[in-house]
Amino acid sequence: MPEPGPGTSQDTLLGGRVTIFQPTAGYRAAIDPVLLAAAVPAESGEKVLNVGSGTGAAVLSLAARLAGVRVTGLETAPDLVRLAEMSAKESGLAGRVLFIEGNLLSPPGGMAPGGFDHIMANPPYLAEGSGNPPPDAAKRRATVEGDAKLGDWLRFALAMVRDDGTVTFIHRYDRRDEVASGLKESAGGVVVFPLWRQERGGEAKRVIVQARKGAAEEARTASGLVLHDEGGGYTPEADAVLRNAGALTL
Repeated sequence: MPEPGPGTSQDTLLGGRVTIFQPTAGYRAAIDPVLLAAAVPAESGEKVLNVGSGTGAAVLSLAARLAGVRVTGLETAPDLVRLAEMSAKESGLAGRVLFIEGNLLSPPGGMAPGGFDHIMANPPYLAEGSGNPPPDAAKRRATVEGDAKLGDWLRFALAMVRDDGTVTFIHRYDRRDEVASGLKESAGGVVVFPLWRQERGGEAKRVIVQARKGAAEEARTASGLVLHDEGGGYTPEADAVLRNAGALTL
């Protein structure tokens, strides 16, 4: 396994449980992939697919939290796949995770529909032509939709998950209805889980949306998670997830 080269940093997640190598410039993993992984209701022996796995933050966070789960990451950028594999080895998780280079619009051979118990995704948040795209090409690729639009991500996720399996997305709060509507095409029990900045019902930039394929339950909005206290630090509830590898119950 080659060593990380110049322009790469070594960072940790989950209070040091996970080591992650990532580019020093461009998109860098923050708390979103950790929160996403915490929301997946996987159990020992199950298989999880992370669509758009980047440097592997969500994959490794989930594998570190649940010892009996096998997690696959699908990523278009070969340089990020390489870093994710290095991170898995450094974190002692290489035996339970797999990173595959590929595109959801033309999936690699052997990736069968319905082959996973759970799907999780942290897709680009900005629709093409909206907002102010970042000048850095790598960061732009991670934050602005390319050939694959949000609907493509949702349809692929629903195709790859088994019946009664879950699909979990983290996205911009102001696009929550788009995510929920797309999941409702073949899933039910949609849960909208806001990630509040400092108080419930206040400002929220991110949301987790989850549904179960083939379920008949009605959609609901959960009370969500408050991330920061008045001093700007993490609340005890957020800290339990971000530093202590706790699960998020939606």
